[in-house]
Amino acid sequence: MPQPTRLSMLETMMLIRAHEEMLATTAGAAPGTCTAVGQEAAAVGVVAALQPRDRILTNHRSAGHLLARGADSGRLMAEAMGRVDGYCGGKSGSLHVSAKELGVVLTSTIVGGELSLAPGVALAQKMGGALTEPGGITTVFFGDGAACEGIFHESLNLAVTWQLPVLYVCENNQWQAFVRRDETMPHEHVRVWAEGHGLPSVTVDGNDVEAVHAAARRAAEQVRTSGRPYFLELVTYRQRGHFEPDDQAYVDRDELARWKARDPIALMRERLLAEGELARGELAHLEQRVAATVQAALEFAKNSPWPALSELTTHVYA
Repeated sequence: MPQPTRLSMLETMMLIRAHEEMLATTAGAAPGTCTAVGQEAAAVGVVAALQPRDRILTNHRSAGHLLARGADSGRLMAEAMGRVDGYCGGKSGSLHVSAKELGVVLTSTIVGGELSLAPGVALAQKMGGALTEPGGITTVFFGDGAACEGIFHESLNLAVTWQLPVLYVCENNQWQAFVRRDETMPHEHVRVWAEGHGLPSVTVDGNDVEAVHAAARRAAEQVRTSGRPYFLELVTYRQRGHFEPDDQAYVDRDELARWKARDPIALMRERLLAEGELARGELAHLEQRVAATVQAALEFAKNSPWPALSELTTHVYA
């Protein structure tokens, strides 16, 4: 696969940010929308390292992973607004999206839910299942909160024991709903637990998209060639509340300010400006293009029809 350019990664991060901020402030969107503002580098860096034959499972902060995979912003917004042109016909909201054409098996609002299914998807790939392609790997995104669930350890144990091609990606964003990571975990890094299960692992600056991408490429290649799991921990920070409209009254303002000073989009933007790869005029054009894309997506979603009453019982039973 062709490698993404630095400019394309910046633009995708900007699109994710604009999409989520638009969705968070739009009347009619599914209540309880969970954004990943501040975590865009993790999504873009990892997904850009994957191949079309790979499969993705992710959590309730999934818009970034989907958009990085090539999802249409308008269809995602339509889904969040319960409209028929959404990826699941308006039935999943923003938290339970499945997009077969993108290789996205599911997004799960159940903490650790995606971890429970990742070994099964990888096993299907290993056995040459009907919905898989040769050489594909399974990438599963989850947060540090999910690492406190029993299913985290069950998933890793099974993947190691059965030698399954799973790339575990922990977005360690320092918050587990309304609770700080250090209140529930004895270790600063989730990687320690992965190593205890025998997984090769690495911790990376999750706000540096180039560092994330380089680490993800190495990790994905190792999983692909060895057929065994690998653990990638990305240290980042959730800049918005657990869900909208959580006002983050529990967050230390100085800590939040320190992390915002290392905003992943700002880091990449300033790097490209300083190195002459991006001019101020080009940046303004980029910002305008992203804004226009998201505005068009919102109009598309608003103009999408509501599902017919007859749709109430479709896709309910196998």
